[in-house]
Amino acid sequence: MMKKLKLFAPLAIAALLLTSCGSSGDSKSATASGECKAGALSTVTPKVLTIATGEPAYSPWVLNDKPESGEGFEAAVAYAIATELGYKNENVKWVRTTFDGAIAPGPKTFDFNIQQYSITADRAKVVDFSSSYYKSNQSIVSFKGSKIAGAKSIADVKAANPKIGAAVGTTSLDAVENVLGLKAQVFNDNAAGVAALKNGQIDGFVVDLPTAFYLSAAEIKNGIIVGQLENSSSADEGAGLLLSKDNPITSCVTNALEAIRTSGELEEITNKWLTSAAGAPFLK
Repeated sequence: MMKKLKLFAPLAIAALLLTSCGSSGDSKSATASGECKAGALSTVTPKVLTIATGEPAYSPWVLNDKPESGEGFEAAVAYAIATELGYKNENVKWVRTTFDGAIAPGPKTFDFNIQQYSITADRAKVVDFSSSYYKSNQSIVSFKGSKIAGAKSIADVKAANPKIGAAVGTTSLDAVENVLGLKAQVFNDNAAGVAALKNGQIDGFVVDLPTAFYLSAAEIKNGIIVGQLENSSSADEGAGLLLSKDNPITSCVTNALEAIRTSGELEEITNKWLTSAAGAPFLK
């Protein structure tokens, strides 16, 4: 549901690694080739990699609205890709865009944009996407003092005999029933479920991680993320780096992404910024 919820404005503020979308052999050979190295890439500014993010950019995607620090999940991913392409940090330039403006047809002021863009067929008609760098798990949102606030495992959640809600027809609802093994309190949409959580009618509400970050920080008083649910990733294609349509560097950017996936670096970045540091541990 990244960037698609009608309840919320597009998040500028969540996570598991995808399985590889390309072979490891292809990734290694492509990124090692001269065509996919800094001096040969056809970038907006020669010998500079221009990366865009939101205005502002929020944690845990970018810490303190300073992507140039490399701190935060998306900032770290961007620099890892830049390094794989042969760019030193001083040859990386950051620019800001609105979410909708960046995805509109036409020329871009950046080489790639990273701000939780869901890969969809409609969007791919007017922009390019890399393979996915992120696919969100389902997560339980609650509030401090609730009966599940201190839960460290799925067993702890179940032992509290809580009322857990989810929106009808969603991956979140499947996660409540199949991962948690609980009978869900079903709502017509996220708005109704969040209202019930605010009113204390339910103890927790399950949404994807990016939505959970937003709800716990901005919508729910004393909101918390109890934890992520393993093996509960959403059914969409995940989030990809966005580039201008038919960009000559799209394949190189994808190859660089696949290389850091294969090396394990992407997993390390994900674990660092989207679990413990973000206050969203896995419930097992």
